[in-house]
Amino acid sequence: MKRVPSVLLILPCLAAVPALATVVVNSPHNGESVNSNVQYIASANTTCQAGVAAMGIYVDNTLMYQVGGTSLNTNLNLSPGQHHTVVQEWDHCGGATTTAIELSVNNQVGVVVTSPANGSTVGDPTAFIATATTSCSRGVSSTGIYVNNQLLYVTPGNKLNTQLNLGGGAHTAVVQEWDGCGGAEKTPVTFNVGGGAPPPNPPPGNPPPGNGGGGSVYNLQADNNWKIWGELPPKDNVCSPCRGLNWSMNKHNGSVSLDGNSTQYGLSGSTPYADVLFYNDVIGDGNTGNLKDSDHKLIPTLHNFTLDTNVFIPNLGVTQSLELDINMYIYGVGMEWGTQCAYLGDHSWDIWDNVSAHWFSTGVPCQLNNNTWNHITIQVQRESNNNLLYKTISVNGVTHTINQTVAPFHVPGNWWGMTINYQMDGNYTESEYQTYLDKTTFTYW
Repeated sequence: MKRVPSVLLILPCLAAVPALATVVVNSPHNGESVNSNVQYIASANTTCQAGVAAMGIYVDNTLMYQVGGTSLNTNLNLSPGQHHTVVQEWDHCGGATTTAIELSVNNQVGVVVTSPANGSTVGDPTAFIATATTSCSRGVSSTGIYVNNQLLYVTPGNKLNTQLNLGGGAHTAVVQEWDGCGGAEKTPVTFNVGGGAPPPNPPPGNPPPGNGGGGSVYNLQADNNWKIWGELPPKDNVCSPCRGLNWSMNKHNGSVSLDGNSTQYGLSGSTPYADVLFYNDVIGDGNTGNLKDSDHKLIPTLHNFTLDTNVFIPNLGVTQSLELDINMYIYGVGMEWGTQCAYLGDHSWDIWDNVSAHWFSTGVPCQLNNNTWNHITIQVQRESNNNLLYKTISVNGVTHTINQTVAPFHVPGNWWGMTINYQMDGNYTESEYQTYLDKTTFTYW
């Protein structure tokens, strides 16, 4: 789609006469070189009789800040490098206008917090994403998060990407790095936890939660609702038991764990390229907890999903592929957000095309760490027409924007629910290997 360079756009309104809207950005200026803490000051007006509903800021195609009304004044912490940012207004007539601001952020020493944005309203759990740099020759040793003067999270290295459950209300956080020379740098962030509800008239593709609300399923790897089956090549025929394929699943593991409650998954056998699928009916039919949705009032309201987990891989050299899926089935419509690290395949993160039933590469290299924990976060969305939007994949603190859309598919029968899948694929000799999952959270709204 051709990008319209002008600030003035002709937009549809509820009446027959189109509305003329303007977004004026006073700070920062287009093409400006700035420090990491960037102040955005902007205002908007429109000829739509109902007025401007909300304004927001996109950074590299990700919505980082929204506020109701005709103006905004906030600071965003941006990582060093080039950024494409867009300030947008949404009016009550269904229209939207944007002004693009290209920025160059200086590579300075300190902590850059890209989420949560300073002064923003966020959901619970709250996503924290940050990167630290130092002039110390020994580099950054670790980074951590203080919330309301309590240290809640620490991770080795100069990057963090995690979610914390904080509860509603105003919070003050400090993201801090400790370097190998005994020094430390910190960046404070203030924000409000408001449950994740969007402002009035959110942009297309970000529908409101609806009456069903949202929630999270924590420590999913230790849940009692997991089931297992095998898949045999060449057509991934489902089987249980399976010829030449064995599997194992051992929960509440304490020896290889972040919190003493990991789950070990195992694959072995003699059939090359055979796979093992572990799946959990998290909502709807098959759920054994409190999310049966028997009256079908919850799932239709859900449009946004995040799967956050930690994966330990003792032997990457024999790990063909690891797959993480979020699946929804309603009204005879199937939506499968399949995401896999094809480590011994095309060496990239692949996503699943529901209609043609095949994987295709995102172009993002799959770079996992051997014999240590890898933090992975997948964000997807169900659009208003049931198309599937793959939004982002975050691996060990680095977030990759995907923004790929695929169509749903027809599902025979009337099965109704959502599942989470974890799949281990065998290599050409079906080498035995194990993996571990820990602190796995599924969030929906």
